[in-house]
Amino acid sequence: MWSRRGGGSGGGSARGARGPPTYLPLDNLVVNLADPGGEKVAQVGVTLELADAKAPEKVRAYLPAIRSGILMLLSQRTAEELLQREGKEKLAADILADASRHFVGEADAKSKKNKPDAKADEGENPVRGVLFSSFIIQ
Repeated sequence: MWSRRGGGSGGGSARGARGPPTYLPLDNLVVNLADPGGEKVAQVGVTLELADAKAPEKVRAYLPAIRSGILMLLSQRTAEELLQREGKEKLAADILADASRHFVGEADAKSKKNKPDAKADEGENPVRGVLFSSFIIQ
């Protein structure tokens, strides 16, 4: 599909070359936060931004591990951290890194340090971004 628009190896942004992104919403996550006393709870809706229309099939195979990773990351945060924009942005970046690790193994990452072609890395990881569809802290 994306080859008709930009030729795959042509210039432009990754999003422009592949067309509009595909989104994969996850079920809302509810977790106790790391606040003293354990009284704070977060309910978070996460949507993954994927590379293309074929990516959801690839990502679904790892959803249990991805959801578990998100729950682990959330449970390490405090309400004070998550109430700040910077805290949410850091959480999104951490979720992206954690979800991406399922698609780019450590051995692959080490071997690619010797390759200057950054586009090779883009093609392997279908997860491009993390969006929040809801964010409630009580």
